[in-house]
Amino acid sequence: MAHPYCQAAPHDPWHRPYHATEYGFPQDRDSVLFERLVLEINQAGLSWLTILKKREGFTNAFAQWDIARVAAFDEVDIARLLADPGIIRNRLKILAVIENARRILAIQQSHGSLKVWLDVHHPRAKAEWVALFKKTFKFTGGEIVGEFLMSLGYLPGTHDESCPVYHEILALDPPWRRAAVTPGEGG
Repeated sequence: MAHPYCQAAPHDPWHRPYHATEYGFPQDRDSVLFERLVLEINQAGLSWLTILKKREGFTNAFAQWDIARVAAFDEVDIARLLADPGIIRNRLKILAVIENARRILAIQQSHGSLKVWLDVHHPRAKAEWVALFKKTFKFTGGEIVGEFLMSLGYLPGTHDESCPVYHEILALDPPWRRAAVTPGEGG
């Protein structure tokens, strides 16, 4: 059966660019990883379309994804965010974003980058990832963690094999693909 997102996204002006250029593509920059985590946290209970439509608002509200700046947000910033109609105004999600920025700074201190931290822990089964994220971050349940990792190529499942984007991603040697190749198999 074809992946439903691969069938629907190419016909939608909001989903098309995300499907064709981001979803499942490996990323190296911590700011992009942070953005994706924030968007996935905020999507909880809502549609991905809602998040895509508010993406620019999130980018502006969270300092263009500057992790150190977000980690320094205080009560004045929280009040500003709770009043910002360009984002999801959920106090628990906002507090999680700020705390997660602080935790990413600690990860950068211990591992050099969030990307390195992810790579050190890869490969893992989804349940193991979820346990690790729940121990490390705030507001990271199974769906959030699964979508976050799939969206960055750590878990498979973003595209159907018949989707042209699937083959673009394979050419980038995503982490899930490297984990699936056993020694002696080749690539």
